[in-house]
Amino acid sequence: MPELPEAETIVRGLRPHVEGRRIVSAEFYARRVSSDAPQEWAGRQVIAVRRQGKQVLLCLDSGASILIKLGMTGALLWNGQFGPYTRARLEFEGGGVLLFDDIRQFGSLRLVEEAGGKLGPDPFEITAEDFAARLRRRNTQVKRALLDQSLVRGLGNIYTDEALFRAQIHPRARTRRLRIDRARRLHGEIVKLLEEAIALRGSSISDYVDAQGERGTFQTRHQVYGKAGQPCPRCGTPITRIVVAQRGTHYCPRCQRI
Repeated sequence: MPELPEAETIVRGLRPHVEGRRIVSAEFYARRVSSDAPQEWAGRQVIAVRRQGKQVLLCLDSGASILIKLGMTGALLWNGQFGPYTRARLEFEGGGVLLFDDIRQFGSLRLVEEAGGKLGPDPFEITAEDFAARLRRRNTQVKRALLDQSLVRGLGNIYTDEALFRAQIHPRARTRRLRIDRARRLHGEIVKLLEEAIALRGSSISDYVDAQGERGTFQTRHQVYGKAGQPCPRCGTPITRIVVAQRGTHYCPRCQRI
């Protein structure tokens, strides 16, 4: 599933093509992709393209926004090739087409008056002190807390595993028992990790591609995610896979002791 770095990469790739341009027409090719009437989008100008956690927002001149949830396999492709998994098509004034492809059909596009809802702050917008306080107010496993978008938005399975490894915190550690200094360190590692992943255009594990159809390269920097049985890059102990919050979770049992 695309996470914050992948969504940010897509947004940066779309901005020069979409911002300031008017939608001429919209077409949907699957029932699940949207419950909106396509004509509601026609004639609207996109004044900004923004990221909201793992989601993409096309902010319109009407004050509303098109909220795009990428789901497990969603891709936004500028002037992409129409194919069997194309679920939506937006044509823009002056030429240019934005396609939404989605193999598994967990993604969606919908018009919203207000975006945000119950999402927590962006990792880049919250201080280490505030993050530590929010985290330690909870009483749950730290990985479960990080996956909860009401704590901070944008983290998924890949980047929680990698951040916890960098911070040397066991994924099952209890949030209330984390020392403040360790919680602050975790925030710092999250921010650095996300910045590095964005610089390398995200992680292409399976289906993710950017707005130009290109794969990211940060998967070559993963240290624990998907590496069960391989030696820890820090100490050589085999990486272990467990299940936390119904997600496959990878960690080093020596470096990340509970």
